[in-house]
Formats: sequence, structure tokens, C-alpha cells
Amino acid sequence: MKVETACRKLVENFGARPTLRSGSLITTVFGDAIAPRGSNVWLGSLIRVMADFGVSERLVRTSVFRLTKEGWLQAEPLGRRSYYSLSAEGRERFEQATHRIYSVPTGRWDGRWCLLLLSGLDTVSKDAARREFGWLGFGQLSANVLAHPAPELTEIDSVSKRIGVADALVVLEGKTIRNDAGMRRLAHSGWNLSGLNGRYEQFVRLFRPVMKAISDAEKIEEKHAFIVRTLLIQEYRKVLLRDPLLPQEMLPPAWRGAAAYQLCRNLYLATHREADQYLGKALETADGPLPPPGPAFWTRFGGLPKTTSKRAGK
Repeated sequence: MKVETACRKLVENFGARPTLRSGSLITTVFGDAIAPRGSNVWLGSLIRVMADFGVSERLVRTSVFRLTKEGWLQAEPLGRRSYYSLSAEGRERFEQATHRIYSVPTGRWDGRWCLLLLSGLDTVSKDAARREFGWLGFGQLSANVLAHPAPELTEIDSVSKRIGVADALVVLEGKTIRNDAGMRRLAHSGWNLSGLNGRYEQFVRLFRPVMKAISDAEKIEEKHAFIVRTLLIQEYRKVLLRDPLLPQEMLPPAWRGAAAYQLCRNLYLATHREADQYLGKALETADGPLPPPGPAFWTRFGGLPKTTSKRAGK
């Protein structure tokens, strides 16, 4: 399969969803491509870029308006043009997601659990806590208890303050001292691990042919690299951000999370350079072309090469 064909199949797969999630894809573009450059972007250039995925101008405008209303983005009108950047809240959310998506799995666990007690929260706050902490990988063990094996405490503090539950949320630490088998069963139901494993398998099946096409190619066009990289992170983050990254002893047999991570990492490394070259030309800021990414970008997936290298698999 040629890279062009692989790209077309990815875009067709994205467009064939029952609901075209243009806002979700725009979120991916901001998080993966724009946020690392600390800049704004002209709406007109964003519309042109989103056309690569079959997203219409009307959908882009509607989605950007909604993301702004929801507090993810902020607008800066200059003359007849509108430029958009991440809001303070949007930057905070992206930083949390970025840490989870691009970090190298540690594989270490001391056997302790972080527990969040929701009993002191009202109904609306409980719903907000379940939703927001769910994006940090917390699973629901009971109606009033969320759990995670190794969360970032700074992220718990940040989310608690943002949703207004810092004074009522109780954070505890515990360890299983009896019935590990029962705890495994509870973990499987609390995080729907079978469902997560199935989604990881779908991810691997979708992107493995793309990896082979890129590995077999002598070169890859910049636009194709951007399409692949964006849809790669779009699909990976939707699964990864629901994954609590449980220790191996808590996972079901034939867990596909590790294979999905390795495939995502390899494909990102194979496309990031050409994708960045395309972004620098296609997206426009109030000060001119999109600036290059900052130092943190190069630490993704354990370190991105800054020098030209042969394609993966060559």
C-alpha cells in the first residue's frame, strides 16, 4: 500500500463515523501541533488545514466557536481576521493530557492506590469529578470512590481547584493486603479493561498498515505526514486518556496497550519531521508563519531525533 492510499483510508475512516467530531480533531491539532509552539493561529489557515480531513469551513467555524465558549480557546481579533490560542484553562488541560499521551511508560508500581472519596460532594460536583478525574485515568470502584495506582498529585490538585471541589474532596492512599484476585476483578470492572483492550486492538489494526506503507516508502509528502500524525494522536489519545496505566499484574492476558504505544511511538517518530515542515508553511499566526516547537516537544515519546534519519524499517 502506498502512503497516499493509506492516508486516504485514514481520512475515510474518520469521515465515516456516525458523528463527525470536528471539534475533537481541532483539539488534537491544537494539542499536538500548536500548543508546543506557544502561539496563536489565524482561523483562515486552520480552515485550510482542516480541509485535509474533509472538514468543511462551516464545521470548523462552529467547532472553534464552541471550544471558545467552553473555555478551551480564546479569540484575538486583528482587523478583519480572528486569531485563536489556548486559554489559560485550555493550556492547563493540554499539559495534563500531553504528559499522559507522550510519556514513556514506567512499568513500576509500589502496590499502593490513590483513592478519591466523593461522599462530601453534591450531585453536580460528583458528576464533574467522575468526568474530569476519568480523563486522568481514575476508575470508579463504587458510587463514591475513584481509584488510580499512580496519579500525579499535582494534577489532582489542579483539577480539584478547577472544578471547585478542593475543600470537599478527600484524597487517601491505600494498599491491598488481602484478596489480590478480588482486587483484580474490581479493577477490571472499574476501568472496563476488556473494552479498553478491544479499542487498543482496533488502533493497532488501523495503523499497522500505515506504518508498513511509510516504512516501505523512500520519502513521505509533508501533507501526508501531517494527516497521519494528527489522526494517529487523535485515535491514540481517545483510548490512552481512559487508560489508568495499571501495573502488569492487574491487566488481563494479551493486553494490547503496550503494542499500541510502541506502534504510536514508531509512527510518530517516522512522521513528525515532515509534519512539522508542513505546519510551518500551512498555519499562519498574527506575527507570520507558525514558529518552531519549543524544547519540551523534542522530549515526546522518550526523545524525537533532530537530525535526518532513514525511515523506520529501512
